[in-house]
Amino acid sequence: MTHASYKQFCPLAMAAELLCTRWTMVLMRELLAGSARFNDLRRGVPKMSPTLLSQRLKDLEEAGIVERRPVPSERGVFEYSLTEPGRDLRDVVIAMGMWGQKWVESSLSLKNLDPSLLMWDMRRNLNPEPLPKRRTVIQFVYHDLPSTKRDWWLVVEPIGEVDLCWADPGFEIDLYVSTDLRTMTAIWMGVTDVASEREKFEFTGPNELSSTIQTWLGLSPFAVQKKLVA
Repeated sequence: MTHASYKQFCPLAMAAELLCTRWTMVLMRELLAGSARFNDLRRGVPKMSPTLLSQRLKDLEEAGIVERRPVPSERGVFEYSLTEPGRDLRDVVIAMGMWGQKWVESSLSLKNLDPSLLMWDMRRNLNPEPLPKRRTVIQFVYHDLPSTKRDWWLVVEPIGEVDLCWADPGFEIDLYVSTDLRTMTAIWMGVTDVASEREKFEFTGPNELSSTIQTWLGLSPFAVQKKLVA
């Protein structure tokens, strides 16, 4: 790693040299969430440049936190996985996230709205159990965004696999959900819920899907932490 050293023998200082560079802990969040390929990692850190992402992955690999392996069936494709020291950071990442959820003002968090990150998180935390046992397509429309960022599709397959689409996947839509990005983000973070914000939603589709949205939507892993600041 090329950044400056604290030049302290303290274990905290040594750990901070590895983990406290820009984007590193956010990247660790993505790796712990199960993202393994470069493009999937990019979806979780959409504002991080590909060059910096490559560098941080190399830094973590050199530090023994991440290992890179080729995918035998796909030439030139690699997957990243956490080593034992990397997996041992799970509690550290969760603790930081819980602290942020507890003590960072919601108004500050909600200034950093990002539809691609929100939808990517929603995709991997969606609970398919309450949904019909067939392909279910849900279109989210953020009416306050420009047309290039307004429409998103979640395609839930019968086996529980969930895909996120930026373009119309061509399937029949089971449920349209129209709202604004800030409201959806606040619900995802656990700051509020669908029932409290009902007037900010417009649903088109079966009541059995719209009325149970809070059960299948899923929330941020940190939403269980009660906020102590508004």
